[in-house]
Amino acid sequence: MNGICSRREQGGPMANGKFNAQNQSQMVETTLDLLDFVAEGEVVSQRGLAERLGVALGLTNAVLKRCVKKGLLKIRQAPARRYAYYLTPHGFAEKSRLTAEYLGHSLRFYREARQEYSDIFRFCATRGWTRVVLVGATDLAEIASLATAETGCEIVGLLDSERNEPDFCDIPVYRTLDEIAPDQRPQAVVLTGITDPQGAYETLMKVLPAERVLAPKLLRVTAPGRPTSPADSGADDQEGAP
Repeated sequence: MNGICSRREQGGPMANGKFNAQNQSQMVETTLDLLDFVAEGEVVSQRGLAERLGVALGLTNAVLKRCVKKGLLKIRQAPARRYAYYLTPHGFAEKSRLTAEYLGHSLRFYREARQEYSDIFRFCATRGWTRVVLVGATDLAEIASLATAETGCEIVGLLDSERNEPDFCDIPVYRTLDEIAPDQRPQAVVLTGITDPQGAYETLMKVLPAERVLAPKLLRVTAPGRPTSPADSGADDQEGAP
């Protein structure tokens, strides 16, 4: 199962290019973080700023230029190729606005993601698939772990081929399905990885029955002639199915 997910996903922003809303949220978050750092009044290099933001130098420079162009920041060069950035009055106002926007995006995404995972777990429960493994140690995995409440499902493990830590959100982590004890083998797997969910889905389909590999709609996973989420499976006439 190598290559299914990466530690780079862990706790990071939504990275898949298909997530337009999440890409927008990431840009808002990056801009807001930049304005927060600038408000601290620290003199930094652009590379140092990129490291603090946790994003690529190119993206940092692009966001800086955008903020300067919009009149949010002023820049004064300092020694050793460092810069002093200042928030303009417009920048302070924009920081407040972006804070509200970011919180709105984050809360809305959390609610939608939790509902989709809750629907998946209820779907699994109606079929007696109560032992479930998540695939990908990400923010989505944490949301999914909270969504099992009152569904009758138990998350018995999390599959991440590149994670070294033994657990994630109190869920045991495995590199491959073969590492899971026979009495804990999953009856279904649910995708929570975000870097390449389509690739993860196709890899899992090679070793598991297609109907046991599930993904929320937000991951936009597709398979010719195969349903990828309960809502697409035509099972909504089943009792308890989403």
